[in-house]
Amino acid sequence: QVQLVESGGGLVQPGGSLRLSCAASGRFLRINDMGWYRQAPGKERELVATITSFGSTKYTDSVKGRFTISRDNAKNTVYLQMNSLKPEDTAVYRCNARATTRTYPGVDVRGQGTLVTVSS
Repeated sequence: QVQLVESGGGLVQPGGSLRLSCAASGRFLRINDMGWYRQAPGKERELVATITSFGSTKYTDSVKGRFTISRDNAKNTVYLQMNSLKPEDTAVYRCNARATTRTYPGVDVRGQGTLVTVSS
């Protein structure tokens, strides 16, 4: 079983910064692609950023130049550095990872989510 635990959400003023963390734990052979989704009230879930195990990254257009996804493979942890935050970034941010276990080559795991509120 694989678990993801996020941290780092909170309330921040427009223009401010936050750093989200997501650590994987449990029984797995390796963590492959990792990413961050978000869902704002009344809106569909949106893929914010992804990173492969080799460090290749992708971003949704609305966060390019403001958000940076990174990972520490030794710690099985992914980060999302969010700068120049806007009120429209307000959402529950949830970490996602694909893990390889002894039983399955690819298991998708999702964290419980952390709330980010951008407001003055």
